[in-house]
Amino acid sequence: MKSRSSTLPRPRDSVFSGGLDIRNDANAVCPPNVRECVSAMEDCCDEAYEAQQLLRNGTFDLPRMNKVLESQRVFLLIDEATVKRYRSDLADEIEPQVNELIDRAEQGLKLLRRKEGLVHSKVETAKVVQSRAATAPTANKREERRAQLLSKQRRRLEEEVRVLESEIMALVGHVGLQNVLTGTYSSCQ
Repeated sequence: MKSRSSTLPRPRDSVFSGGLDIRNDANAVCPPNVRECVSAMEDCCDEAYEAQQLLRNGTFDLPRMNKVLESQRVFLLIDEATVKRYRSDLADEIEPQVNELIDRAEQGLKLLRRKEGLVHSKVETAKVVQSRAATAPTANKREERRAQLLSKQRRRLEEEVRVLESEIMALVGHVGLQNVLTGTYSSCQ
């Protein structure tokens, strides 16, 4: 069996006859092909070094990142007495603030109810004036204009009444919710 190297063509003979050693010769000139080959090899080495640096910079923190990303669940079991104690501490801490908020809401509700009463009375007054203007014959354009203004005012006031009623309903809902919360706090103590 023949070896593979014996089947290849014989390499070219050296251009340097006589075995000149150009490594020690300072005046020796390298062919341009050799310079291009050396330059290409240097470029390849530089690229390989940059790729190695990039890979090293991207992976040097991997062990720490694996540790950070590793998740563990830890369950801590405590007795019911501790839970009740913390619950009562929390209720004692929050209850004054909740009571203050309830007082504020009730004051706001009273104020809105007073405003609602005033707006209702204004609406009633506007309705009475409009009904008088509608029953009495208008003598001139001035009274007609006044009647139109009063009807616009009545519509605007009715809209205000609707807005105030919705605010009152919202506050009543919040006060009811606060009362429910206050009831749960008092049961925790």
